[in-house]
Amino acid sequence: MDQDQNYEMDTLSLVDEDGVEHEFEVADTLEADGREYMALIPLFDDPEEALEDSAELVILRISRDTDEDDEPYLEAIIDEDEYDKIAKLFVTRLEEFYDFEDEGGAGTEA
Repeated sequence: MDQDQNYEMDTLSLVDEDGVEHEFEVADTLEADGREYMALIPLFDDPEEALEDSAELVILRISRDTDEDDEPYLEAIIDEDEYDKIAKLFVTRLEEFYDFEDEGGAGTEA
């Protein structure tokens, strides 16, 4: 790899239910069972916040519905079986790049 080549990560801003904006790195996207999913890693301006974070992947389903700008919504995965299946797929795909701790669940901690 060229030493002058810069790594540029894909980032995404999401607003929570309290109106607070949060920044995320897009770690990966995948398609499974005809649906699309996105794995996100929280980004922090303050190093203290980063140290206090649980370092879990945020896994969301990409909705088939779109907003007024024709951008798809991201939605929480409510079904636990669906979430576990998708989390395991992401962990398998990303374990080469991140250290995941297995806590008996889907193992989505980075």
